[in-house]
Amino acid sequence: MTEQSMHTSKFFLTAPAECPYLAGREERKIFTHLSGKTAGLMAQVLAEAGFRRSQSLIYRPACEGCAACTSVRVVADEFDWTRRYLRVMRKNAGVRSAERPAITTNRQFDLFQRYLFARHRHGGMANMTRADYEFMVEDTPIDTMIVEYFGADAEGHDSLIGVALTDRMSDGLSMVYSFYDPELAGQSLGTFMILDHINRAKAAGLGYLYLGYWVPGSPKMAYKTQFEPIEALRDHSHWERLASPEAAPAGTTHG
Repeated sequence: MTEQSMHTSKFFLTAPAECPYLAGREERKIFTHLSGKTAGLMAQVLAEAGFRRSQSLIYRPACEGCAACTSVRVVADEFDWTRRYLRVMRKNAGVRSAERPAITTNRQFDLFQRYLFARHRHGGMANMTRADYEFMVEDTPIDTMIVEYFGADAEGHDSLIGVALTDRMSDGLSMVYSFYDPELAGQSLGTFMILDHINRAKAAGLGYLYLGYWVPGSPKMAYKTQFEPIEALRDHSHWERLASPEAAPAGTTHG
């Protein structure tokens, strides 16, 4: 991508809306469209500046008087496999996974609905239809995959228990959205899927796993900084390692 093509891209600003992470604040986003032959390169360049993809759009918070949203990425090849994470891996030793093209299935959507009803019943995605889900997954102009996770049901058959929508980038993997069987919350599937993606990044020779935005002071985002070492984007220009991560239960929405 040339400097001229970046400068000629049109960026837009959303109207103010209620912040989903910090009470009493409003959010705004700056965004542009990804299309054509340069979509993948543009997505990479903008991701390095703190942007996140959603369908064929790529955006970054642009809130007046607030810069709390911070892009974070795990350093995959230096990941600290603590005893906690080794226990999670053992707990899910029987889980099978497979990479698929970014194409939806009814089985995925059924799991997606059950997850939203159990975990985010009153959230903005709660009323998504099958067509909405298809648009979320399949409307991608870049290299995107679905990672499906399977466990055995009571009869010993494969049962879909988790799904991750993931972008492949030149320097890492970016988890766009993930969900899992809410009845298996005690299995730490959300954490397991992140750990599995760290392994996938390493196996592919990629340095990072991008986890979206971390918001200091937001309990729902605090889990991200538990995956060490982790880097935060500062001033939309350079990455630095976080020295004192927050502690909170792991989750699965990747900002």
